[in-house]
Parts: sequence; structure tokens; C-alpha cells
Amino acid sequence: MEFRQVPLHKKKHIALVAHDNKKADLLEWAEYNRDTLAQHHLYATGTTGGILEEALNLPITKVQSGPLGGDQQIGAKIAGGEIDFLVFFWDPLEPLPHDPDVKALLRIAQVWNILIASNRVVADFIISSPLMQETYLRKVPVPRSGLEQP
Repeated sequence: MEFRQVPLHKKKHIALVAHDNKKADLLEWAEYNRDTLAQHHLYATGTTGGILEEALNLPITKVQSGPLGGDQQIGAKIAGGEIDFLVFFWDPLEPLPHDPDVKALLRIAQVWNILIASNRVVADFIISSPLMQETYLRKVPVPRSGLEQP
């Protein structure tokens, strides 16, 4: 497979997703990092986005709730080159009816080589990295001929 370099600009596009048992943790993390998050474009699945938008008083582009297709919508934005960083606080101890969607979202984030934080420790290390404030080149797959590039 061929790869090409795509810039992650200084102003990142960050998707915020959390399962029900992790929403409070994501909210607490986002409130602590509000000033940094305010410097970037924010996206979120429905319920999580509503909670965060109200608490942070920041604009958030919301998609459907995860079980209603929001995970897939975020995945499509990743594949389309719209999302640079996925903060997805998921609950590994709870079985979920939309588990295939969750796995697909994590897979597509990995394929497109974006930042992925699945818990608070990783999210803290990524958001506090000096690279968050710089343009960074990442390698992404070049689609086979005949397919449009993101």
C-alpha cells in the first residue's frame, strides 16, 4: 500500500465520544482542558455533544447518538479527512449492542493514522504535547486508483 503525507494543522479537528458510563469522566477532562479545546474545532456524538456544549459553552458540531449511527458518522468524517484526533472514552466492561460500530470506528481511526485517546491518561498526554500546537505531517493510505482521495 502506498502512503502520502497529510498535515495536521495547528487548529485540530477533535471528535469527542463517550459511552454512558464514561460521559462524566469525559466531561471532567474536557472542563479541565477547556481553554485548549477552545483553540480547535470540536465534534461529538449527539448526547455527549449536548452535554459538552452546555458545560463548556463552546460550539460543537454534533452528529447522531452513537447507537443511532453517530459512531459511523464520525468514522466517515475520519475517512474523509475531517477529523484529526479521536477522544473516545469507551467502557471495556460493558457489553454494547452497537459494539460492531465501536470496533469499526476504532479501526478506521487506526487505518487513517489519527490520534486516538481511549482513556484520560492518553488524552492528557496527547493534548498536553507540544505537537498539539504545531502543524504535523502524518502518513495516510493512498486509495487505489479510481477512488477519490480525502
